[in-house]
Amino acid sequence: MKASLLYRIASVLLLLFAVGHTLGFRQSDPTWGVDTLLGSMRSIHFEVQGFSRTYWDLFVAAGFSVGVFYFFAAILAWQLGGLPAQTLALIRGTAWAFAACFAAITVVSWRYLFILPIAFAIVITLCLIAAAWLSAKPS
Repeated sequence: MKASLLYRIASVLLLLFAVGHTLGFRQSDPTWGVDTLLGSMRSIHFEVQGFSRTYWDLFVAAGFSVGVFYFFAAILAWQLGGLPAQTLALIRGTAWAFAACFAAITVVSWRYLFILPIAFAIVITLCLIAAAWLSAKPS
């Protein structure tokens, strides 16, 4: 398998991850019993550097920021997938940093999240590690 194909697979998975995260992170199930907590997060305001904010505002900002990052990562993976093997061999540091970033996201997902983001993170990480490994040798 070629590094370019692995980057393209990672890109598609990252795009799905971005869309799923962006559309789903604010969802809650009434059976979780967190309606009171969410109500408090939305209604209690505090001042931060001259702005009136709630914890819900901070939660939403963090959630959308993650979605934007995943979307950027999808574009980056797609671009890496389109580079010639010789170029990929020259930017191995970037390739390994990208893989390490998603390895860290996998650890965070494993510790704090649930099966769907864990599965996405694992498969994306494996694709990025394999692509970085394969990019060591120009073909």
